Amino acid sequence: MDALAGKVGLSRSALSERFNALIGAPPMQYLTGWRISLAATQLRESNVSIIQVATDVGYESEAAFDRAFKREFGLPPATWRKRAASSR
Repeated sequence: MDALAGKVGLSRSALSERFNALIGAPPMQYLTGWRISLAATQLRESNVSIIQVATDVGYESEAAFDRAFKREFGLPPATWRKRAASSR
């Protein structure tokens, strides 16, 4: 956030306020949602390992990815993937 704020000539808090006003969510919340959405698509459309999906969307550990995914979807990624596959 600091680097991005500097590039656009705003303080971190000013950038966050403007982002939130425009998008309707704080920047980090938006980023997390975006990453998890990309991960869900990859889980649904490929057989790539969970750790590879986590890495592809920017998580450094499978555990952190599992927690974030479960917060968003209510299920761990492996369970969500199985249910998504069975509903096709």
